[in-house]
Amino acid sequence: MEFIEAILLTVVAASTPLLLAASGELVVERAGVLNLGVEGMMIVGAACGFAGAFATGSIIIGALCGIAGGVALSLVFAALTLGLAGNQVASGLALTILGVGIAGLIGAGFVGQKITGAPNLYIPYITDIPLVGKLIFGQNIFVYLSVALVVGIWHFLYRTRAGLILRAVGDNHASAHALGYPVLRIRLFAVMFGGACAGLGGAYLPLAYTPFWVSGMTSGRGWIALALVVFAAWLPFRLMVGAYLFGGITILQLHAQATGLGIPSQLMSSLPYLATIIVLVVISAVRGRAGSPAPASLGLAFIPDR
Repeated sequence: MEFIEAILLTVVAASTPLLLAASGELVVERAGVLNLGVEGMMIVGAACGFAGAFATGSIIIGALCGIAGGVALSLVFAALTLGLAGNQVASGLALTILGVGIAGLIGAGFVGQKITGAPNLYIPYITDIPLVGKLIFGQNIFVYLSVALVVGIWHFLYRTRAGLILRAVGDNHASAHALGYPVLRIRLFAVMFGGACAGLGGAYLPLAYTPFWVSGMTSGRGWIALALVVFAAWLPFRLMVGAYLFGGITILQLHAQATGLGIPSQLMSSLPYLATIIVLVVISAVRGRAGSPAPASLGLAFIPDR
């Protein structure tokens, strides 16, 4: 029982940054924009989050710094794609490269430094319940926030007028513009929200997951978050399932290495990314066989309407 509990706890911990970053990207793509710079925004959020927490001793200020870093980088993307009508794919890739460089510059003085990570919730007697106690009532604030974020996004997209407008902008920006909706402004707010979520997802890593700074600590999680949005078919609750599934694959390779199966560690470490490729190929094959076009949320050919 304790072994199963430990595995489930590590799965939740590994899935949380994916869920935070992917939730923001889901809203961005629902608005008709494809931002491939999630990895760059996450690593900048991680660096800013650690720097803020180390300087102030506050996890909350660190998280806010991470959000600010992600939003700042998302504004660069918005300026290129929405302001200058630049290519979204090229701008997103450039954003990732820029983010890695900025994070390296910010974190250069913090290599090897440690902080006290975000505390876990503890409710007497309830948290001590076997298996479900720590899993549900013994997590840190980031885990609960990630779940609340998914619920909030679902409610916003499908239960509010503003969410309907955002989806309309993503599905057909020309029609939305003809109806008088400010397409560029809506997309700008969506991109900023995506940057905030990516920055928070990155900040989670040094503030709660591993409370120290290491260069490149996002380790490709931004790319997995992008794949998760496609895997979930742009549906929030399916996104949550996918995040925990990919988090489980990440933890599986760690436990497999610990058991000494004789499989090369490099191969085991590549499992999450192999799973990402396989999922995307399967989804593409199924859609191609069904003859269904790519959703508008992919943002493959959007020209912002002024």
